[in-house]
Amino acid sequence: MPTPPSAEVPAPAATDVAEIDRNLNRMAHLANHSREHGRLREQAGIPLERSAVVLLRQIADSGLLRPGELANLLAVEASHITRQVQRLQEAGYVTRVPDPHDRRAQRIRLTAAGEEAVVRIREVKCHSMRMALEDWSPQELRRLASFVDRMVDDLLAYAIESDGGRGAAVPHPTP
Repeated sequence: MPTPPSAEVPAPAATDVAEIDRNLNRMAHLANHSREHGRLREQAGIPLERSAVVLLRQIADSGLLRPGELANLLAVEASHITRQVQRLQEAGYVTRVPDPHDRRAQRIRLTAAGEEAVVRIREVKCHSMRMALEDWSPQELRRLASFVDRMVDDLLAYAIESDGGRGAAVPHPTP
């Protein structure tokens, strides 16, 4: 669990944190760059825009959720999710199923085509990462995975804590 920020952060730690932040921004830019998405679309054979890919992956990681819950997880407006789910449903990637606890509500589920799309997207993404990190040893990759996992968990916990518990936690994705 992260500790609250102190008034005095030693200079080396502040510099390290600034460098981590800078590199996270670089990674986010790379991950969201239109050329990168175009390459992903082409290699995976998935004709979807970036936001649809993000939504498919979130549904795969989270399981059956209501559209409002998906909106909270992705920090977007519910209307955006509603439109995107409608497009994905028309394309055959998702379906709506009744909520077993509230028959008036619906949850979103991947179809077989949606599951296949997520598998192909993950394969392409993992292949690219393996190629980029091919000079790393298995031990280095394990350490990196451990540190990244810990960092994301701590950042999410801090975000939820600083939001007074109102924020939704992003579930840990399944492999």
